Amino acid sequence: MLLLPDKALLAGLLQRYRTWERLVLAQPNNLARRRRLEDLAYTLCVLMGRRTAREAIIAAELHLGLSRSDGSAAEWAQDR
Repeated sequence: MLLLPDKALLAGLLQRYRTWERLVLAQPNNLARRRRLEDLAYTLCVLMGRRTAREAIIAAELHLGLSRSDGSAAEWAQDR
């Protein structure tokens, strides 16, 4: 049985991840920003029990009941 994280904690992590993702996209050569994004990605992976940041984000969105406009969460859930 997988223990899932608190939804408020998870929502905050997702929000921080997306903020840092935008910052990295704005300045892709900024190593400090990239490291922070990678740290957040790792934390999401550990909390959600997933191997990649993409899988962790989709799992987190499903856990929070969020829907993705591109439909990838639903497709991902069907593949599992």
